[in-house]
Amino acid sequence: MAQQKSNKWNEINTILHKMKDDTLREIHKSLKSGTDVLTINEPSGDIYDQASSERDRELGLLLGDREREKLHAIDEALLRINEGEYGICEECEEEIPLGRLKAMPFARHCVRCKSDLEKIQAQTKRFEEDRAYREIPLGSEEDES
Repeated sequence: MAQQKSNKWNEINTILHKMKDDTLREIHKSLKSGTDVLTINEPSGDIYDQASSERDRELGLLLGDREREKLHAIDEALLRINEGEYGICEECEEEIPLGRLKAMPFARHCVRCKSDLEKIQAQTKRFEEDRAYREIPLGSEEDES
């Protein structure tokens, strides 16, 4: 049984290291394309070309942030493997099914707990948006005329 568990984590460890290498490559590509855009940033072209270039640059930076977050999650998963804490849901402390770990090796929660957390986050976001919407004054300009 212990040998089977060790092999399971070896396979996951290999998957995580490949994901890390791929993610680092994507970050490097994103950074390189971002610096290319910055060095080529000449006032040539019309306003639409400049807007398109700016949109592409912002999208590249956004994707870079997403890749860095993924890299951080991968590093945390590798650390949990080394510390013997990998594969345990951080919420309910039950074992995360192997199928989920193979599909998303940096998962920190089982499907049920992740679903519950996402529902809470969605409710919180909706509450925050409702509160912000209620704080907008309505009809103040029309009342003055």
